[in-house]
Amino acid sequence: MKTIRLLLLAGLASASVCAVAAPEAADDAAAFGAREAIFSAALSADGKKLVYVGAGTDASTVAVVVDLTTGSASQVTRGDGNPINIGGCDWSAADRLVCTLYGIEKPQGVLLVISRIVAMNADGSKQVFLGTKDSIDQVGKRQHDGRVVDWLNGVDGSVLMERDYVPEKSTGRLTARTLEGLGVDRIDTRTGKATSVERPGKQVGQYISDGLGNIRVMSSVEYAESGFLTGTESYAYRLRDSHEWRPLGTYVSDRNSGGRGKGIIPLAVDPNLNAVYVLEGLDGRNALFRVTLDESQKREKVLSSDKVDIDGVITIGRGGRVIGGTYATERRYAEYFDPEYKKLHDMLSRALPKLPLIDFISASADEQVLVVHASSDIDPGNWYVYQRDKKALSLLAPVRPALAGKKLSQVKSITYPAADGTPIPAYLTLPPGVTEAKGLPAIVMPHGGPASRDEWGFDWLSQFYAQRGFAVIQPNYRGSDGYGEQWLRENGFRSWKTSIGDVCDAGRWMVSQGIADPNKLAAVGWSYGGYAVLQANVLDADLFKAIVAVAPVTDLDALMKWRMSRYSNAFVDADFIGSGPHVKEGSPATHPQVFKAPVLMFHGGMDMNVEIGQSRLMQSALRGAGKSSQLVEYPKLEHSLRDGTARADLLRKSDEFLRKNLKL
Repeated sequence: MKTIRLLLLAGLASASVCAVAAPEAADDAAAFGAREAIFSAALSADGKKLVYVGAGTDASTVAVVVDLTTGSASQVTRGDGNPINIGGCDWSAADRLVCTLYGIEKPQGVLLVISRIVAMNADGSKQVFLGTKDSIDQVGKRQHDGRVVDWLNGVDGSVLMERDYVPEKSTGRLTARTLEGLGVDRIDTRTGKATSVERPGKQVGQYISDGLGNIRVMSSVEYAESGFLTGTESYAYRLRDSHEWRPLGTYVSDRNSGGRGKGIIPLAVDPNLNAVYVLEGLDGRNALFRVTLDESQKREKVLSSDKVDIDGVITIGRGGRVIGGTYATERRYAEYFDPEYKKLHDMLSRALPKLPLIDFISASADEQVLVVHASSDIDPGNWYVYQRDKKALSLLAPVRPALAGKKLSQVKSITYPAADGTPIPAYLTLPPGVTEAKGLPAIVMPHGGPASRDEWGFDWLSQFYAQRGFAVIQPNYRGSDGYGEQWLRENGFRSWKTSIGDVCDAGRWMVSQGIADPNKLAAVGWSYGGYAVLQANVLDADLFKAIVAVAPVTDLDALMKWRMSRYSNAFVDADFIGSGPHVKEGSPATHPQVFKAPVLMFHGGMDMNVEIGQSRLMQSALRGAGKSSQLVEYPKLEHSLRDGTARADLLRKSDEFLRKNLKL
């Protein structure tokens, strides 16, 4: 496989997805801001071809097909990022691709994600859109084509696809389309011809296939009379060789306290065991259960932890066969149910000792050819192709070629005490080569969400600041997800004093340990993390000497009103935030007078998660109170600022801002 390995690397370079790291310190921003060379990869059923989607220049994305027999690679399609992006591609036949395209549009002033699914030959020719057809008579805009729920055999070009149907106006027309909601059709991806498998339903949320062409589980969402979602989702299942739907269970959001909901979350169906894997609460934490899809609905616990939530299953192959479960304590772990994959994982761990985070991404139909992703804290990782019969592992591409040759920082899992003595899990990243940190400039970097968490591994933001000489701590404050319902509490908005208190205590701990110089302590955050670093000034205006907030929430009441006017899940979002004095008390934009630290904000103009008006409101409030504040806007970008040039700009400007205000 050595020849193939070299050819593959040459092919990647010719596809213009690799950047070159510059040796000057000023170019750290460009190197760390560059997006991944490969986001996703998929093997054809015969294992002879591979398609990957990765970053092009600026905000663009590219799809590249690699012939694993010859090693040749060619770009087959491109999304310019303005607004079209390629979400991912897979194979419906050895010569036929199916790709998801998406972008954000602003019809009538409302931001909407629009997605489409297109099939094409392996050379990019003969493109066919697979969604239902739009017409001038349809009622409303069709946002999404749907998604492929079963890739079938990968030979004849057919897939099972969840498709969204929008009805047409019936006035004066006998042939008007009346179907509405999500259905499932069998699609010939060469012609676009569709055959109905499941009749569309207005309240259908999703379908789950068994990987053998049979829809076995369906969810239904509940709407209030107002047309908003209530947060309740019901699940039904089918017996083998039956079309009758039977109740399986429900999931009900916790609308009273904004905490974790109750019920089941189906993940995947195993046809051999005739069972569905579901997440459900057990002793305050999510556990993984297997429920048989027969009359008995026998339940078996297959994976749980007394420390953290089980958060997913590991699937492989065209049918999405379940081979394990996954969870994260101080780092992410996989528990393999399939002994062959456990053996293979252990073997690869020995072969790649410096890349302990190993994932199986895709497989040929016979699972003899695999795509493997491996990484660590000090290495963004590599993509590999593994041939099981030859036991041959070949490098496909590094994840972040722009960082080649840079010495990165180890990430240490730690705990620190909150003000009430509660141990708070966190990750500490020191500058490369520094083992005994004393009096360093330091950054507290809370994650977004708030119902999310940081994990051990490579993080481009914390690694950039460590490269620039900062010690970085990333706290999994109370309100973070993954540690059970008690840790999640009422969430980081309703219980903001606890969550933000934990964030502030991370900074105080760094000072108390001598790691941080108290006059050189800053806070950087994105999304809820941006909210957290701004709101930290309301709790303790003297703690942080500079604040960088990316896409921050700044006014909870304004956030609720914005979502209520636009999105069907607004009631659930509003309940998550709640009502009462904490809404005003927990909004940094209502307390600009207490700020002492200078503020730098960044925001995308096409942000659907947190509208750019949140940063503009904060900017106006701070400027009106005579405080130091800057706002950098990226008009065409969304919440994650998926643009290598923009991210490099953010890193460079934030680094300059921190150095200036911390007097470095």
